[in-house]
Amino acid sequence: MTTLLDVLRRTEAWLRSRGVPSPRLDTEVLLGHVLGVPRLQLYLMYDRPLTEPELDALRPLVRRRGAREPLAWITGEKGFHHLDLQVVPGVLVPRPDTETLVEAAGAWIDEGHTDDVPVYVADVGAGTGAVGLALAAPRPWLRLYAVDLSDEALACTRANVATLGLADRVGVLKGSLLDPVPAARPVDWVVSNPPYIPSGEIDGLEPEVAVHEPRLALDGGADGLDVIRPLVAQARRRARRGLLLEVGHDQAEVVAALLARAGFTDVRTWDDLGGHRRVVGGRQPGPAGASALSTSP
Repeated sequence: MTTLLDVLRRTEAWLRSRGVPSPRLDTEVLLGHVLGVPRLQLYLMYDRPLTEPELDALRPLVRRRGAREPLAWITGEKGFHHLDLQVVPGVLVPRPDTETLVEAAGAWIDEGHTDDVPVYVADVGAGTGAVGLALAAPRPWLRLYAVDLSDEALACTRANVATLGLADRVGVLKGSLLDPVPAARPVDWVVSNPPYIPSGEIDGLEPEVAVHEPRLALDGGADGLDVIRPLVAQARRRARRGLLLEVGHDQAEVVAALLARAGFTDVRTWDDLGGHRRVVGGRQPGPAGASALSTSP
């Protein structure tokens, strides 16, 4: 008889031997996924025998994790902020650090807002839709453009939009930066978790990132700013209220300078839970950036 505790211990040891950073947690997540129970419930099930079909279902998932495939791709889901999102292979897995962008953008978006006035947000490089949907879900007056170049990412965003019941307030658009948003449509805020890792650093990252995750969502060019520079310029022309960006742990100062040179005011940074300056934001000058709200349809 093979008990759950037996499988947990053996799987944890095997994943550890493959260099998986959190073998115990990942083993519990995979077991909970196969058995269809919350991870914490496993602690009450240690003596439970696992059937051969259950073991057959678990083994290929463990092998994938041992090959350092992202855990969220294997389970097909990832918790982010207050959402449970679908995640599929080929799409960047949302990170806890990115919740800093949601919190910072939400605070600025909410300033002085009244519920009968819509606010228009463009999430550039939407991926799973994590940032934009985390902002839109609790704000029924928020209208979202979710923009990405990747067909896989766009399909994933559409699936998450449908699951969350937000199709009437979210447009999913394919293209580069703000180009897919029609010129006649209003944009109040631009938010983005753009590619910002310098090209030469990607191969040195954990295999989950370097081997598996899409380069399109990671590679920011030689200095990590190849996408950020044109996005700052476009947002300065299009965003009526401001721009907020996630950046690399050592990029906040240079990106803040880019925003200031472009003409944004009240440029500031926000720290992630690790104490890194993770988000940079700036407002449009004058009353529009400070407090004016959208009135266009």
